[in-house]
Amino acid sequence: MLLMDAHGVRDELRDMARRLGTVGYYVLLPNLYYRAGRDTIYGPTVSENGSAEHTRMRAVRTKMTIPPVMADVAAMLAFIDRQEAAKGGPVGAHGYCMSGPYALAAAARYPDRIAAAASFYGTWLVNDAEESPHLNLGKVKGELYIACAEHDELAPLPMVDELRGLFRRAGTAGEIELYPRVHHGFAFPQRWCYDKPAAERHWERLIALYRRRLG
Repeated sequence: MLLMDAHGVRDELRDMARRLGTVGYYVLLPNLYYRAGRDTIYGPTVSENGSAEHTRMRAVRTKMTIPPVMADVAAMLAFIDRQEAAKGGPVGAHGYCMSGPYALAAAARYPDRIAAAASFYGTWLVNDAEESPHLNLGKVKGELYIACAEHDELAPLPMVDELRGLFRRAGTAGEIELYPRVHHGFAFPQRWCYDKPAAERHWERLIALYRRRLG
């Protein structure tokens, strides 16, 4: 399950899904904004703060919480089980930006199905919400990989340090890695902050995680 960032489903993410598919994985790229309309997709100016598309996206994004997305994950797991092209057994989930917390929460909510989960520059992984991902690290049976950017207002370094301590105390399998000198969004080829070496490392780490845990 490739879980989208706040800018929503677009060709950039479809290309990323195809890349993962080329190494042998059955990939779902759900439109998590479907509750606002099944075809809720934003134009290229969604990345520009203050634009009409960005404002329209924020109106939907700010209403999203973890519980309904976990219901979506349950539906996706059931869907995967019905697909002949998908091998049965453990499933992986990784999310970018707003969906980093969703991927980690899914690993805690469905520990017997999701054997690998990754968050790439996930936003506010430690927060005051009852469903904050950091509260359920101990429920994860699989392996987690959490990648953070050195420059990220949505996941500041003090939060990353706090998360490291919580991760160790929970005894969760996996690691938290800080990518130096890069900004939030570094893995997206069409983003101003795209960093090819860091982006390629993110692919290497993700595929290695899935190879270990999914085969």
